[in-house]
Amino acid sequence: MLFTVLLFVIVLAGSLLLFNVFGAASGGAEAEKVRDRLLGRPDAKKSKKGKKGEPEGEPALMKSDEPQTSLSVKLLKRLELAERVQGMIDRAGLRWTASGLVQTALFLALLGFNFVYFLLPPPLDNFALLAAIAAFSLPFVYVQSQANRRLRRFEEQFPDSLEFIARSMRAGHAFSVSLEMIHREFAEPLAGEYRRTFDEQNLGLPLDLALQNLAKRVPLLEVQFFVSAVLLQKRTGGNLAELLDKLAYLIRERFKLRGRIRALSAHGKLTATALTCIPMAVAVLMFMSNPDYISFFIRDEMGHIMAGFCVGLQIIGYLVMKKIVSIEV
Repeated sequence: MLFTVLLFVIVLAGSLLLFNVFGAASGGAEAEKVRDRLLGRPDAKKSKKGKKGEPEGEPALMKSDEPQTSLSVKLLKRLELAERVQGMIDRAGLRWTASGLVQTALFLALLGFNFVYFLLPPPLDNFALLAAIAAFSLPFVYVQSQANRRLRRFEEQFPDSLEFIARSMRAGHAFSVSLEMIHREFAEPLAGEYRRTFDEQNLGLPLDLALQNLAKRVPLLEVQFFVSAVLLQKRTGGNLAELLDKLAYLIRERFKLRGRIRALSAHGKLTATALTCIPMAVAVLMFMSNPDYISFFIRDEMGHIMAGFCVGLQIIGYLVMKKIVSIEV
């Protein structure tokens, strides 16, 4: 047992050392660039022309602060997942980077694999790979849950913000000024998103692109309605204040209908959860009452296949039942 603990500590220390070494190597080039800018030294790389099809002088305000030399960034770009991961982080309102999230997930996966493989008894060390996969998904699950919670708060405040913009425009303020006033009158996350949209437009980005960026950061159907209405009014003319009032009324009616549907589908969701949890509860009770009987699924190879098949069917059944009771408005 002592040898196993020592081996686990050595592997964990080696993993931390490699993590720090790769992090230092990936951040060295970016740190050198920052040092050159602070000291006023010219950057030779900026004067060179980039690859064909790339902009030579991208504005500094539009660039990402994430080190582009990081190994995880290169991996995400190769897999075409960098923008998707960073978009998920932005929706959650976290000041993280895509490379930092992936590095944390890899570290947790390595930690979970070593813990299960070296510290648990032999029948359970076969689940080391499953533990690594579960540990790897934990940071992404956390970010996604934070994003969903933030979107729900934004959705609750959104109709009030539309009415506020309409009242501000009737009082004589411009549309862009109304966006900036929301930052002082409303709470997060709605205030921060509108403030970012105002800053982008104030720094020279066209209003069309600033609103489209808002729709990308907040993937809600209501925001798509708002952006489409503003862009359409900008091209064709009309009373934008009245249009926003009607849009706010429509969104509130959708909320009422969605609440009724959730009340009617609550019984189906509860049934799906109960039917999914019953087999797991029975398995735990059988393991406590008759371990020799349930150990067949852990020690025997055919038991592994049967257990995996049963778990897969349970997941498929839960997803099917959840899809049946999920009604979009």
